Amino acid sequence: MSDELTINSIYQVSISADDLDAAVDFYRDKLGMTFIGQFPPGLAIFNCDGVHLMLSAIPGEASTGSSVIYFNVPDIQVGYETLKKRGVEFSSEPHVIHSTDNYELWMAFFKDQNGNTMAIADERGELGP
Repeated sequence: MSDELTINSIYQVSISADDLDAAVDFYRDKLGMTFIGQFPPGLAIFNCDGVHLMLSAIPGEASTGSSVIYFNVPDIQVGYETLKKRGVEFSSEPHVIHSTDNYELWMAFFKDQNGNTMAIADERGELGP
């Protein structure tokens, strides 16, 4: 297991939204961002030059006004083990967040020293129609 892991790209940023339809309107129609789609249970995804922006308005969850940063790693298990060795405390082991016939999105969540939620992400396959 290599200890040479460096994180140098962002996969996704998540923003809380009270009203998902209004938020989609703002980011898609006002800002002109590329809309990927809406997914249950209250998520909308945009592509911003290869970085995903995820709007989260999950029913029953209050908007916190904070963002979550998701970092790309080439191999989720290697990233998880390496960061654990460096003292990062994860709230979950790597697991599939979303899958289709041709695609899997793996993530593992942790918090930084200030309690901000972060995640490492590993996309496998091709997302799309």
